[in-house]
Amino acid sequence: MTKEAEKQMPKKTVLDFREMKTKGDKITFLTAYDFPMASFCEKAGMDMILVGDSAAMVVHGLLGTVPMTMDQMIQHSQIVRRGAPATFVIGDMPFLSYQVSRESAIENAGRFFKEASVDGIKLEGGRRVIKQIEGIVEGGMSVMGHIGLTPQSSGQLGGFRAQGRTADAARELIEDALAIEKAGAFALLVEAVPPEVGRIITDRLSIPVLSIGAGMYTDGQLLIIGDMLGYFEAFTPKFVKKYANLAEIIEKAMREFGEDVKSNKFPEERHCYRMLDGEYEKLQALLRKTLSD
Repeated sequence: MTKEAEKQMPKKTVLDFREMKTKGDKITFLTAYDFPMASFCEKAGMDMILVGDSAAMVVHGLLGTVPMTMDQMIQHSQIVRRGAPATFVIGDMPFLSYQVSRESAIENAGRFFKEASVDGIKLEGGRRVIKQIEGIVEGGMSVMGHIGLTPQSSGQLGGFRAQGRTADAARELIEDALAIEKAGAFALLVEAVPPEVGRIITDRLSIPVLSIGAGMYTDGQLLIIGDMLGYFEAFTPKFVKKYANLAEIIEKAMREFGEDVKSNKFPEERHCYRMLDGEYEKLQALLRKTLSD
């Protein structure tokens, strides 16, 4: 397919993702939090973009996702939508925007759709958030579930640790997955579980199952943009493959800029604007007149 043809393709829908699962076509999924990265995702042909609450760490320099607010997530989602108008964008429900009640979950999900024009929202948790998922779906909105390592409740899990590594724990995840599908979610994100568990969940669900560290047998893959491009250096999860090392490139460019400024190598003549012909002489005459007055 040519790049021109790709540009003309309409935005994918939940039905397209269901069909991709049926055909075995893998779904590509990246996070984005700003206009440039959203634009790059769209140009690269990503199927989905997640405006993740991982912005807390990648953008805001926080230690976890819990501090992110609805207003912050709405703003990031608005920016991403402007950068990727033809890509399926999912807004990530921040901590306490849906846990308090079914009603608050519906209201806050609605804000993403009304204020940021997202195509779906994502929330964390299994059977304990089924009422919230059902309410949002009944409100006419598309929901992606998220189980396994759920960062907002990582304290209960003992930190950022892989999940589903025992038979009992894996069975609990499978039951969560089935409940989320029954509640009406259009897709499920599974994070940091063994590939065998990811495979069982994928095989048992009719909705697409996306992996972030859940192995190669799922219907698609998600990575955090800062991890994938190698510019987020605080930590790198085991499941990340770095496709670039932008941190090294960016630091090198900044050092060269600093050296050029200090040694007066930048700016050069070619980086400067010129006055119109004859205007500099006029300016000098005006200044001489001003000084003589």
